[in-house]
Amino acid sequence: MRPLELTLVALLLAASTGFAAGQFRTEIYPIVTRSPSTSDFLNGKADGPAATIAGELRIPTFGTDKLPAVILVHGSGGVGHNVTMWAAELNKLGIAVFILDSFTGRGITNTIADQNLLSSFAMQYDSYRALEVLAKHPRIDANRIAIMGFSKGAIPSLYASMTRFQKLYAPAGLKFAGHLALYAPCNTRYAGDLVTTGAPIRFFHGLDDNYTLAEHCREYADKLKQVGADVAFFDYSGAHHAYDTSTIPFPIKLPHALTARTCRFTERPQGSIVNEETGKEPTMQDRCIERGATVAHSPQALEATRKEVAALLRKLFNLK
Repeated sequence: MRPLELTLVALLLAASTGFAAGQFRTEIYPIVTRSPSTSDFLNGKADGPAATIAGELRIPTFGTDKLPAVILVHGSGGVGHNVTMWAAELNKLGIAVFILDSFTGRGITNTIADQNLLSSFAMQYDSYRALEVLAKHPRIDANRIAIMGFSKGAIPSLYASMTRFQKLYAPAGLKFAGHLALYAPCNTRYAGDLVTTGAPIRFFHGLDDNYTLAEHCREYADKLKQVGADVAFFDYSGAHHAYDTSTIPFPIKLPHALTARTCRFTERPQGSIVNEETGKEPTMQDRCIERGATVAHSPQALEATRKEVAALLRKLFNLK
């Protein structure tokens, strides 16, 4: 079987349990997309290799009313337990969920050891194409579609808030209604990253995260606040990376995980990213590029995040 066929079979099998239990209705959609490099994306080019990926839409009711929706964007490990857990949580609130799989259709298992296998901005391009598909669905309210991402997938969820990218890549007349980023890498300053669409932005981060550092996201959130953005930053003492994944009950070190946690990058003209320490484009030889990071579940941090996410979405989508 080809990668996309495997994705569709896996999603259908996974969905059958929920459907039988009456929890949600499931629909599978192919997403025709591109795989732009980071440089091409930043330069407004979406002419990378063509790709067809897939997404699973979970609709919590069988009525005819228009529903709000959240697109879930996975991290470096692909669609995992935390993503499906969040899908169930959001369905309980009466929100439709679109689980986007950016990897399988491209033949990628994970990017933990090599983030260059797929640019996070290619995943952001995927997210805009998913927005386009959802906006046409008869059960989805096109004006109430938010995006929520995890680690590598938090880059699309966070920076899709930038007006610059929304104008370049979003479907005409559409934007995300809200942006939720869990343990995002926030150590790159992009041109125009303080000019946003006005939609709410929420950061969630563990203070013991040594994969992506909370301090970088706090700094970015503070800068956004200073220009009047609707933003809030939530941090959790003792919480590691992937703290919302209950299948990791104790800390596990990933020795081959590639991390730029202590790097600081800046976008230069012509869409090039430079290491602020060297003034040059990053390489694997840069001393801030390291391997080794820890992941672990934190029940306390997850529960606190659940409450904040529910509070935001109830208000944003005008839910009872």
